[in-house]
Amino acid sequence: MQQKMKVRRKSRKIFIGDVPVGGDAPVTVQSMTNTDTRDAEATLCQIRKLHIVGCEIIRLAVPDETAAEVLADIVRQSPIPVIADIHFDHRLALKSIAAGASAIRINPGNIGGDEKVRAVAEKAGEAGIPIRVGSNTGSLPEGLYEKIISSGKNHADSLAAALVESASAQCALLEKYGFRDIKVSLKSSDVPVTIEAYRRFAEISDYPLHIGITEAGTLRRGIVKSALGIGALLMDGIGDTLRVSLTADPVEEIIAGVMILECAGLRQAMPEIVSCPTCGRTEINLIELTDKVEKLVAEIKSKKGILKLKKIAIMGCVVNGPGEAKDADLGICGGKSKIIIFKKGLIIGTYPENEGFERFREELINSEK
Repeated sequence: MQQKMKVRRKSRKIFIGDVPVGGDAPVTVQSMTNTDTRDAEATLCQIRKLHIVGCEIIRLAVPDETAAEVLADIVRQSPIPVIADIHFDHRLALKSIAAGASAIRINPGNIGGDEKVRAVAEKAGEAGIPIRVGSNTGSLPEGLYEKIISSGKNHADSLAAALVESASAQCALLEKYGFRDIKVSLKSSDVPVTIEAYRRFAEISDYPLHIGITEAGTLRRGIVKSALGIGALLMDGIGDTLRVSLTADPVEEIIAGVMILECAGLRQAMPEIVSCPTCGRTEINLIELTDKVEKLVAEIKSKKGILKLKKIAIMGCVVNGPGEAKDADLGICGGKSKIIIFKKGLIIGTYPENEGFERFREELINSEK
């Protein structure tokens, strides 16, 4: 029996710029720039590239006053809302709010004491922008994990419990000063720990949740870990924004995040691209052909947004071609030294292998007119 997604968790709605987060709003995809924020031109260039592939919210590191001063120019020219990421110095948070950031990310526990947290909360409240608080296994309050594990819990349960307790304490500190426009993250590089922490927090709070696996790793490993962790939470109905954290070009984070949402049934792919695995019947270079089709679709989407076609199939042989992929709006499959193009299971042309892709390109482009 097919596993059904659980009912979406009801969270309170906040706004990051003009992007709704939580409530009945769609799950949004975000990333973080890896440029020097003090270089406004380079940072804006990267933000625009990320926006083209589907980034809806962007986060920037604000490590010093120079970065905070440049932030105003970046915010003004950015095509998407900007979150300022602050650690340790509450003055940088205040300057980022003044620069027009759409939200700020702080850890209230390391910002310098209650009065400094209060100053940030008050200024964010006056500006009408949210604060994201982040609980992370790498920066738990000193002694918290040790206290929990000494009560008899195992390592994974103790870490998950510590993440929840830390996040709850951070929220409580902001609430103490009347601030409730909060988004929360509870991240670990350990997938089961992260999933358990989010599940526990989701039961005790209605704050919107930013989900992801922190320090997930390089492109291949990081995507697998993120798809497992983020996917499990989404199927539980948990998550309002997400980031796929990769040691790679941030563009790859956005592409992976969008694909995860598509696979979870939370976004229509427009188009969905399916391709069969290679086998002994494959008589063309299917891997190369699939890569070319994906790049062609990405090129068209970067100019037009979503495509009209809902499903495109790239198949390795006539066995898996028009028959197995008969529901595809447009498909291409290989035979011996030939390419077959089909629509809805009906063959519309057979071409020499060296001509097949260009014919497919023409069909795809013409279908969008």
